[in-house]
Amino acid sequence: MSTAVPPTTHPDRPDAAPWGAEPYTDSWGTDPDAASWDTGQHAWGADPYADALRSGRGPLFLRRSDGWLLPLEVERWCARADAADLSALRRCAGSVLDIGCGPGRLVAALAAQGRRTLGIDVSAAAVARTTAIGGTALHRSVFNSLPGEGTWDTALLLDGNIGIGGDPRALLARTAELVAPHGLLIVETTPGDVDEQVRVRVEGGDHPRPGVPRIPGDLFPWARVGAPALLRYAAATGWIPAEQWTAADPAGQSPAAAQSPGAERCFVSLSRPAVPGRRG
Repeated sequence: MSTAVPPTTHPDRPDAAPWGAEPYTDSWGTDPDAASWDTGQHAWGADPYADALRSGRGPLFLRRSDGWLLPLEVERWCARADAADLSALRRCAGSVLDIGCGPGRLVAALAAQGRRTLGIDVSAAAVARTTAIGGTALHRSVFNSLPGEGTWDTALLLDGNIGIGGDPRALLARTAELVAPHGLLIVETTPGDVDEQVRVRVEGGDHPRPGVPRIPGDLFPWARVGAPALLRYAAATGWIPAEQWTAADPAGQSPAAAQSPGAERCFVSLSRPAVPGRRG
């Protein structure tokens, strides 16, 4: 049942503030001729993110330049698809492109259903974990050339991936190029009315040995978008709202649930407008 998106917070620790068929191969490789786009490829591809995915454990955070922290849900990402995930996957139509697939739980769940599914991620560790659990993924940015552009029936931007590149309007415009004329986009949004574009770095929770300084990672652009802001960006890029819903976030699976039993994850599905005289 579709509901309004309630404002919630999900701190993970005192200094943290509120804030995912036909076989593919890796023959596409990388795309050296594609236009460069600062999506934090180097940051997501390096430690500590890669180490967290290999171990399946956090803590892991995005740290804003002013010190504000967003907890990242490594354990949930590395587990099986949960009920909230499945609420989104049930709404997928046809072939599915998972943008920022992470360790691949959604790709694997769809592949187990016999769906034609591809994950893409800028982290080699994420791609490796996805393929290890039975999914298919490419080491690629969404802003590089991709197989099947303009033919995907559904695209996914879950687990905060509407933040990729730090420019939701540009990301929605790019996703419109990837899906078919009848295509569907499912986005997980931040709870509440949030519209923030910032620069962050990936940071682990480990403490360096005495006398060994921590070397900060590179800053890169990121965005946090609630449903109201997403709908504004959608209207500006030719997407039409299809559905909005929330799903329970199981206790112990995320910072939100750990602090607030009954916390919910928020989703919006968007569709492309019908083109007169064209069949989808």
